[in-house]
Amino acid sequence: MIIDTHTHLYVEQFDTDYKEVIQRAIEVGVEKFFLPAIDSSYTERMFHLQKAYPKEVFLMNGLHPCSVKEDWEKELAHVIALMQTHPKSFYAIGEIGIDLYWDRTFLEAQKEAFRQQIHLAKAHKLPIVIHCREAFEEIFQILEEEKDNELFGIFHCFSGNKQQAEQAISYGLKLGIGGVVTFKNGKIDTFLNSIPLEHIVLETDSPYLAPVPFRGKRNESSYLTYVIKKLSELYEVSENEIVKQNFQSLIVLFLINFV
Repeated sequence: MIIDTHTHLYVEQFDTDYKEVIQRAIEVGVEKFFLPAIDSSYTERMFHLQKAYPKEVFLMNGLHPCSVKEDWEKELAHVIALMQTHPKSFYAIGEIGIDLYWDRTFLEAQKEAFRQQIHLAKAHKLPIVIHCREAFEEIFQILEEEKDNELFGIFHCFSGNKQQAEQAISYGLKLGIGGVVTFKNGKIDTFLNSIPLEHIVLETDSPYLAPVPFRGKRNESSYLTYVIKKLSELYEVSENEIVKQNFQSLIVLFLINFV
């Protein structure tokens, strides 16, 4: 069984054909889908999809750093309220973190939102799923402050160097690996095989970051097979071994007995 640990199946890009997208994924062996949150505007969409696919779809709860704006405290209150009204509905707090790609206007607010959501995850004994763009230093500073036995999760769409990979792993995080590993300029393929497979989980981040040969097009969960193929080449193990290790890691991470 292949599991996509990070897909935004509920966004507008899938409005007209999400059923076909899910079916294509299932046909190539991708049978479970973890959906990270963005903000309150998508909550109902996420619940709708989970209700339609209760055995396939697993939800996360959180405030994406790109949605941390002037009303971020109101948005964060929504996240906290969901944990009170739907405590059994979520399998992780994510995606959360810091994004400085566009500007640094809300950096302090992003930091505070990140901290508070780490605390929320610890309170509910859930993993976190981290979004980091142009912000390794800021992310690691907070993780250093928060590190303990209750901190664990996934460093989504990892795009750093080997030293940063090892630092992320030291905080109890798995590295989320997707389409970027197939890019010629992705760089992570130059060192990834030195990182034990047990520290890696599979993801698409669809509809974004489609792997080669679909780069630049809409991504979808069925394309995860191209990521698996690339990892099989890098690690010089079978594709089945990649899938098996991912499956075993996720049982421990999410405390789910996938059937």
